Amino acid sequence: MRKELLFCALFILLILPEVYSQADSSSFPLKEKKKTGWTWAGLPVVAYDADMGLQLGVLGQVFYYGDGSTYPEYKHTIYAECSWFTKGSAVYQLFYDSKYLIPGGIRVTADVDYLPERALDFYGFNGYEANYRKSVTTVGSEDYLTRVFYKQERKMYRVMADFQGPVIGQKLRWLAGINIIGIQTGTVDINRINKGKPDDEKLPDTALLYDQYVGYQLIRPDEKNGGTTIYLKTGLVYDTRDIESAPNKGIWSEAILLSAPTFLGNNPYAFVKLAVTHRQYVSLVKKKLVAAYQLSYQGTICGTTPYYIMPYIYSSYSLTTKPDGLGGSRNIRGVLRNRITGDGVAFGNVELRWKFFKSVVLKQNFYLGLTAFLDGGMVVQDHKIYTNVVPDDKKAFFFNEGSDRLHLATGMGLRIAINDNFIISVDYGMAVNKQDGTSGLYIGIGNIF
Repeated sequence: MRKELLFCALFILLILPEVYSQADSSSFPLKEKKKTGWTWAGLPVVAYDADMGLQLGVLGQVFYYGDGSTYPEYKHTIYAECSWFTKGSAVYQLFYDSKYLIPGGIRVTADVDYLPERALDFYGFNGYEANYRKSVTTVGSEDYLTRVFYKQERKMYRVMADFQGPVIGQKLRWLAGINIIGIQTGTVDINRINKGKPDDEKLPDTALLYDQYVGYQLIRPDEKNGGTTIYLKTGLVYDTRDIESAPNKGIWSEAILLSAPTFLGNNPYAFVKLAVTHRQYVSLVKKKLVAAYQLSYQGTICGTTPYYIMPYIYSSYSLTTKPDGLGGSRNIRGVLRNRITGDGVAFGNVELRWKFFKSVVLKQNFYLGLTAFLDGGMVVQDHKIYTNVVPDDKKAFFFNEGSDRLHLATGMGLRIAINDNFIISVDYGMAVNKQDGTSGLYIGIGNIF
């Protein structure tokens, strides 16, 4: 079981005494300090996983505000993360975003990263149609097979460049871009994970769910090892948020058409997808309490989406290190990551966001916030698989009867924000249905929408 060493908890313990020693008499001072020039914020990354080993690294974000006339909107930002597990998984990411690099109000968003994962979640297809048995991963259970039964190995690199320009001012914008995603998949390297472990802690060398899906050709032979997908993005974005990173009011909606055509080398897995998302933010108490929600549909219009790109979640703004799901830190918190996978999915989130403390600390604008949330989603377009290839006496192990239904999770979170843009998020979510797992603790950067 993964044990997070909560670096943000250490951060809170270090900074709170300074917060209260320098805080104004009011927890919400009337005037924030306008930021100019360059500012930055960074954090260590420290975690431990029984199978992946010790994780070490650092993440940070740099903001440029110019003369401060646009604050809290930045003119340029660069985010970087470099962290790695001692047994091979890692995060290497460089992200850039600006509305001011190209004249004429053209926004540029670029992302380059390499994300090798030695044990990525894989539960099958079509949500609840795929049976999840926690007992097969529970040491000591009579059904125990291995802790990594619902895992696979994946190495992924991404190169992304998106552009947005005004249609009607900056409220209605066009979107265009190109994304390249290279993915290599395979079974978990059990020998690597077992290296250095005592015999009584080593994982059994047994067939995983991924191996059996490959064996029964539920994952097709020509997609089992991954591949490269190159797709073009076009769309429209409507945005009236007052502050992008943590809006008090406004709407952020988008419709994106994603095309992976054959002439870019995507054959035989060429496809067209549609991603439509509506988000709205309503101020209940000015600058203190906000109700927010988002509703999204992402589905395949035509073509064939390979299994390895199917969990990918699309957005017009992608400062997300691991953008796949549904399930996990970026969409349905508390549900197992990648639990809900199909050719088309729909999901939504409702949040109540409360800023309960705000001040200027060490010449930086600072606030603390709490979030209560309800997340949900389901497969609305099944991925076609032929279950009749599985022997009748084994079907109950792999599959549940009936189509997918709503997966729900609820929980609470903490927000620690510096200059309104660098936001440390800590969320704890609990799944409603045991077929989705039990709960999850997530530490990251930024709100999920």
